[in-house]
Amino acid sequence: MTLRCLFVDFNSYFASVEQYDRADLRGRPVGVVPVMAATTCCIAASREAKRHGVKTGTPVREALERCPDIAIVQARPARYVELHHQLIAAIEDCIPIDGKPLSIDEVACRLMGRERQRDNAIAIAQRIKQTLIDRGLSPAIRCSIGIAPNTFLAKTASDLEKIDGLTVVELADLPHALHGLDLQDLCGVGPSMLQRLHDAGLSTVAQLTAAPREHLRAIWGGIEGERFWAQLRGIEPPSRQRKAVGSVGHSHVLDPQMRNAEGMRSVMFKLLAKAAMRLRQERCQARGLSLHVRFIGREQRYDRGLSFAALDDTPTLLQLLAEAIEPLMRAAASGRWNLQRHPPLSVAVSLIDLQPCAAETGALFADRHRNQALTRVLDQVNQRYGNNRLYFGAMHEALAQGAAPMRIPFGHIPDEATEADLGAAPLVADPSMDELWLQRLRQFNVLAETVHRQARDGTEPKPAAAATHQPSGVGGWVRKRRGQPGDGERGSTGSLF
Repeated sequence: MTLRCLFVDFNSYFASVEQYDRADLRGRPVGVVPVMAATTCCIAASREAKRHGVKTGTPVREALERCPDIAIVQARPARYVELHHQLIAAIEDCIPIDGKPLSIDEVACRLMGRERQRDNAIAIAQRIKQTLIDRGLSPAIRCSIGIAPNTFLAKTASDLEKIDGLTVVELADLPHALHGLDLQDLCGVGPSMLQRLHDAGLSTVAQLTAAPREHLRAIWGGIEGERFWAQLRGIEPPSRQRKAVGSVGHSHVLDPQMRNAEGMRSVMFKLLAKAAMRLRQERCQARGLSLHVRFIGREQRYDRGLSFAALDDTPTLLQLLAEAIEPLMRAAASGRWNLQRHPPLSVAVSLIDLQPCAAETGALFADRHRNQALTRVLDQVNQRYGNNRLYFGAMHEALAQGAAPMRIPFGHIPDEATEADLGAAPLVADPSMDELWLQRLRQFNVLAETVHRQARDGTEPKPAAAATHQPSGVGGWVRKRRGQPGDGERGSTGSLF
């Protein structure tokens, strides 16, 4: 009885929810986008769209060329969260969830006692799938399930057969059951780690599983290498202790109508106001502010960092942000910043160097108490009547355009009571808390910039080859090729204007 984890991964989740809600989209290729614009990219694709080579990061124009009948729909995070809770309830009627969900579309369940027997574990997986059908959630929303000795291997198994799959690997199958995979098929091996492994002379999973623990520790640069070594052998490493929050922040790819100086400023104010509310919820204060602006057609970014005495009130933080972006606003007003040629593409604002509220050491401004009182009133009104019922005037354009509303990080399910805007327009997942999603955001920014430049210059995007996929069955592992994602080009920092 070596099976200890059952891992559920909902296939093409965002696109599947759209198909669940709209019967006319079922069986049809669907691409989900952050904004309805020809110069954006897909953030999710349905199973039918993936068969045509449409995937996360595919520009909308290319998606339409590959699949002329594809339906392009705008993301609706609040709806995805709502259905997430229904799906969790369905799973918990079959087996308890181990801790909290890993993300909005991934759940790990601990197998206990007789549940660890292969036939019983498979029966639980099949019962989960049947429960989804009985509740009317499937077949529109399907899941792939992996069963294995630990969470890492169960997640890997669930990823092998993406359309309603069920894959089992037992301890006796290791390590040869993994040898048919590519290194990048393993969770935790991204482009940079793949390069490290190649530099260390490891180019296959067989070589990786044969490598001694000390070798992997050296490659990973610490204890994570030992954890990876253990996971490959079916061992469940001890859970990491939850680290104290080190920063809170938000990022946003600007809608086309917001790609101007005032739109950029308004969105940044809204992002900071949201971060400040989260800061107070964590009962922390910030001693620093970091902001970044990325431009279309220009590699350099506008990066600024500020340090100050610990504080948490929104008015003071907004004042500091206004001062930090003032050089950029002056450049736009004087014409030194060519907004037509290099409009802003994305913005990010983070509160950093956090400390508990009890450790407050002093105030930066004489009217600090007035600002704190105003902040308390702001929080009370918005908590009672809905977020952004009361807001600062500098945020008005962003709110009017529905920019930067609630977002969905990989490792965090948003709390609609505190993160959703009142009457907000639908938006896309927020990458700000997870490195994998941050990597996807960087790639998306580069793709969006490329598409915008092509539209401006009248050039056409070069189509990419469609990905191939070979499914695996219950108890079987087969080789699956994936295209290796390229690193998004990161712009250099420096003084722009």
